[in-house]
Amino acid sequence: MYRLIGILMIMLASAGWAAPQRADRPVRVAIARLTHGHVAGLLGRRATGDVEIVGIYEPDRAVAARYVRDYHLDPTLVHDRLAPMLDQVRPEAVLAFGSVAEHRAVVEAAAPRRIHVMVEKPLSFDAAEAAAMAALARRHGIQLLTNYETSWYPSRTALSAALAAGSVGAIRKVVFRDGHYGPKEIGVQPEFLSWLVDPSANGGGAIVDFGCYGANLMTWLMQGKAPVSVTAVTQRLKSDPVYARVDDEATIVLTYPGATALLQASWNWPDHRKDIQLFGETGVLSTLDGKTLLLRRRGEPVDRSLATPAPTFSDPFAFLAAVVRGRASVADTDPSSLANALVVARILDAARRSAATGRTVVLDQE
Repeated sequence: MYRLIGILMIMLASAGWAAPQRADRPVRVAIARLTHGHVAGLLGRRATGDVEIVGIYEPDRAVAARYVRDYHLDPTLVHDRLAPMLDQVRPEAVLAFGSVAEHRAVVEAAAPRRIHVMVEKPLSFDAAEAAAMAALARRHGIQLLTNYETSWYPSRTALSAALAAGSVGAIRKVVFRDGHYGPKEIGVQPEFLSWLVDPSANGGGAIVDFGCYGANLMTWLMQGKAPVSVTAVTQRLKSDPVYARVDDEATIVLTYPGATALLQASWNWPDHRKDIQLFGETGVLSTLDGKTLLLRRRGEPVDRSLATPAPTFSDPFAFLAAVVRGRASVADTDPSSLANALVVARILDAARRSAATGRTVVLDQE
């Protein structure tokens, strides 16, 4: 009898069925590529215990060997083909840490196998590619999430609470500043730099790498609404030939009925920054960094610091584990949601075209 049950379980598994997982059991995850430096955030938290890495797809043997050595990984975790790895290790979710252009291949492999996917920001810089990934995710009933570092900032959570409380009235203008002094200058890994400065892999330079943050957060602030128009200007200010094919400075203007957003993205600034200035009808909210939120109302001479309580989830992997185990849901208005990612892809697509043509792109005319 037990042998019969075992045979039945194998048959069900081969058909795509998986036994229910206990709510407290670590989520089995696979990694697709190691060429995005943010993978270190996952590899460095394995002791947390909410996720278990069961496989790694990385065809570049030198890159794989370095991570195996530096993070004391079992070499047998590494595979050189994605689909066979997914069939062999049967993860519940796959985390994409390759180039932006590789996201579609990960979704195409994972979705038919009913494996959830989380990608590093953005989902895509091409609206049609994003729509194709969304169709696959919806057809096969998987979660397709996008991780932004800013999603886990206490100041972002506090900003949401202040707006909900009516602290500054309706949004009129938001300025997002996201940048640093350049990926080469900050010392990203060679394999990471190689695709960041490749327009076919990254869609551009700073316009995508940092412009996506403001696009994501403004879409979240506007409850998922897309802008009416997108206007973008890009520049190449760096003389280093490594940046010759992409922009290193970008400004994107988004217009909405009653509101405007200014997205400033740079690989030229003297320091790292990710901050927001939100101008409402009656005051200004400013997130100076990940932990600080200031409020100044009309007529007040100085800013007041607001409390910034910790968000429910402190990192994307805890969030993913909770979603897979059914302890958390993903609303369309969530900054990690597929609905948000589709709007961001439309904004980035339009921004790239605007910068290339010198013309404003009106989204509702497309």
